[in-house]
Amino acid sequence: MRLDGSKDIARAAHELAVRLPSTLAPLADLAFNYWWSWTPGGIDLFRQIDSDRFDLCRENPVRFLQQAPSGALARVARDPSFVERVETLHEGLRTVLEAEPNEGTVRAEHPVAFLCLEYGIHPSLPIYSGGLGILAGDILKESSDRALPLVGLGILYSQGSYHQRLDPDGWQHDYWVDTEPEFLPGALVTGEDGSALTVTIPIRGRDVVAAMWRVDVGRVPLFLLDTNRPENDAIDRWITSRLYLSDPKIRLAQYAVLGMGGIRALRAVGIDPGLIHMNEGHPALASLELAAQAMRDGRPFDDAMEETRQKTVFTTHTPVPAGNETYPSDIVLDVLGAVPAELHIEPERFIAFGATGDAPHRQFGMTTLALRMARFAGGVSLRHEAVARTMWAGLYPDLGSSDVPIGHVTNGVHLPTWMAPAMRDLLDRHLGGGWIHRASDPETWDPIERIPDEDLWEVRNHLRAQLVSFVWTRSALDRLARGESSDSVEMAREVFDPGALTIGFARRVALYKRLYLLIHDPARADRVLEGPPVQVILAGKAHPDDQDAKESLRTLFEHRWGRRAGLRVTYLEDYGLALAHRLISGCDLWLNLPRPPLEASGTSGMKSALNGGLNLSVPDGWWAEAFDGTNGWAVGGQASDDPETQDTEDARDLYELVEREVIPLFYDRGEDGIPRGWLARVKASLRSIGSRFCAARMMDDYTRIAYRVPAERAHG
Repeated sequence: MRLDGSKDIARAAHELAVRLPSTLAPLADLAFNYWWSWTPGGIDLFRQIDSDRFDLCRENPVRFLQQAPSGALARVARDPSFVERVETLHEGLRTVLEAEPNEGTVRAEHPVAFLCLEYGIHPSLPIYSGGLGILAGDILKESSDRALPLVGLGILYSQGSYHQRLDPDGWQHDYWVDTEPEFLPGALVTGEDGSALTVTIPIRGRDVVAAMWRVDVGRVPLFLLDTNRPENDAIDRWITSRLYLSDPKIRLAQYAVLGMGGIRALRAVGIDPGLIHMNEGHPALASLELAAQAMRDGRPFDDAMEETRQKTVFTTHTPVPAGNETYPSDIVLDVLGAVPAELHIEPERFIAFGATGDAPHRQFGMTTLALRMARFAGGVSLRHEAVARTMWAGLYPDLGSSDVPIGHVTNGVHLPTWMAPAMRDLLDRHLGGGWIHRASDPETWDPIERIPDEDLWEVRNHLRAQLVSFVWTRSALDRLARGESSDSVEMAREVFDPGALTIGFARRVALYKRLYLLIHDPARADRVLEGPPVQVILAGKAHPDDQDAKESLRTLFEHRWGRRAGLRVTYLEDYGLALAHRLISGCDLWLNLPRPPLEASGTSGMKSALNGGLNLSVPDGWWAEAFDGTNGWAVGGQASDDPETQDTEDARDLYELVEREVIPLFYDRGEDGIPRGWLARVKASLRSIGSRFCAARMMDDYTRIAYRVPAERAHG
């Protein structure tokens, strides 16, 4: 029997089921599989029991069912229609799990092993920080939808990512919350004797013990490693405490746990991957561990290394230096000194695999190691491919930059997760049955043009009104907690209008994202907000160690955009998955203002487009591929050696576009009150973006371009 945690998930679900009324027992199976979170009707089942408590439990269905009042459970258990919906959804889950695997390029007995440092699956699983993790979550969900044989590997953080609180001056304060894994929708993987199944990873001269937790994402099992074990000392228990810790030795230890520990975990649970997909450079040590395993099985070093390269796929996600970490060789050998011994090579040869620069300033780079160990390496947009080829040309001195072996698979987003129910209902009525399973086919979206403007405008008004209602409450709580007066909070409630043009800017606060462009010319920014009704919703967190980004955020608060205009601007704290869903569905215009060419892809604008929002973005990353002149707006876009001049020009273009094109088009309406010119752009956006930037197309590309199994695995 494979000890892959499936029996542990089943046991946990059974223990929860026996605490529920018998007619609700199937809810336990649903609670332990995140498939419910992107399936129509899933979240409604839990909310109908007790919506307020579900929110208090951060939408964690396991904790919620453990804590739900018995009276609320008894009430829905007596409701035949509710019980029928539970049974229907449960049957849908069983159908998904029992379907035959899609063995086009990957066979079920040798699945793809997908390794990533973070995963944005759902707010109740706090093991993500930003876009990298959310993209990884979308890959797992789409792989489940298409029955692609794939398993995920990550880390279960005891505190996860940080939370944000702003003080009255706009200065960000950071805090962490314990994860409490025993209440998560997952289970500790156990061995035949019922004790935790563990692996050991050699780190800093010690064997660090890591347990495994299993979380089910539809058909895809996600294994999360955890060093918070009694067998480890305090430092080693801290390795899996938080995402992106500052201490370089602990970060390297995290990468050892993910890369080396991940491959060892697969062997421990009886999974022999046909391919490994390293999502960013963090898990690059997985390739060396795979080679070491081949050597332990009797392969010579050179054969083991080549076999590993043929089984390794790598995606690089950013040209920003902080995302391509390098470390001094002495620190690397202090933490990872056991790796060359595992490979039976000298330490200098190990360092050479990841080496950048010349002695004595030689650095070891995780991205460099990943590039050298992968048979396919790709960026996350067409423009990023060109940027990455230039950026890493030094690793290929005999090739011109255009011949550097880095391709691309442009990112996409998981449509069932990110499309609001109201928009999905509208498209269900107009795109034909099963359209969502044909989302990557451009012809699927052709009927968008025939949707009546009245119907589309009704959906957009509904989504905006939902967002504004949420903002009234959330903004009030944030402002009161910052110490603002109740009078100012009340005035803000009066000004925010469910019918006004609503602009969103929400992403990680980093200087290259250029949040500060919004107030680059304060007088001009005020003028934009003092004409026809315009309201701006901002959100995003700066990394705890990024003092420049925190100062940028504080400056935004210091300006306040004037007393009157400032009431039309709100900053929502602690940006995360739950808040992102509301913002991308309700905003009419989505801003993205990165300094080119530092935006590798970006995905929030794709999500906004799926909900009928329009993009106004620098044509960097994905927008350089998507913008066609009819489906949104582009501002700036040319890289410059003079950042100040570039900022001034891009800010001027931004204000010009918003004042002279965006606002007039939104408010250009006939007697029926419908902005038909605006909706023409919305339809063009849906038609041009829906098929090209969904996760279905992305995974089509990965299976076609990158997931070609080695010949010996393809034939047995």
